[in-house]
Amino acid sequence: MYIGIDLGTSAVKLLLMNPEGKVLKTVSKEYPLLFPKENWIEQNPDDWVEKTFEAFLEFTSEELSLVRAISFSGQMHGSVFLDDEDKVIRPALLWCDQRTVEECKFLNRKFGSKLIDLTGNIAITGFTAPKILWLKNNESENFKKINKIMLPKDYLAFKLSGVYSTDVSDASGTLLLDVKNRKWCQEILEELGITEKQLPKLFESYECIGKIKKI
Repeated sequence: MYIGIDLGTSAVKLLLMNPEGKVLKTVSKEYPLLFPKENWIEQNPDDWVEKTFEAFLEFTSEELSLVRAISFSGQMHGSVFLDDEDKVIRPALLWCDQRTVEECKFLNRKFGSKLIDLTGNIAITGFTAPKILWLKNNESENFKKINKIMLPKDYLAFKLSGVYSTDVSDASGTLLLDVKNRKWCQEILEELGITEKQLPKLFESYECIGKIKKI
């Protein structure tokens, strides 16, 4: 048996599937969006964890005992900022948050066409890098607390496994990845004032990142 977890913008969805690919059971749990200001859209990452654990409770112990692997998918680009105790510093800025217009203009001016050469993209408001720059420019105290920067689904995987990870597919939408060479782009990191140590380890999408920890 296998479980797939999809961390959506409005709900987390879990499905139980047999080795032949047949879906045996699905569970969905909703959580709220936060709108603290116009064009700001945030979520509390701990809501994702709470609702995921609630969803697991709807599977029987017999069903869970047969599970051999868990995979994750979910909303891209969002920014989860953790301190050195792995606590969430502030609500996550989601992919649909539009507050980073000025940061995008800055990055596109600063790097020009080189930005595409480095990352395969131009800066747009959905991406992670402009959100990091926004935090640096507007919430400097929170920026100084950053120990790890994670995407939403990867934060959920971290809570279940204890491993800081992401896959190159999702990382390609952060504006932090040297897509051609499949590694973090040092030139972008330096401009943002962060280091590779503050980012998760890169995996291919099919790779195992670790095992479920005792919770």
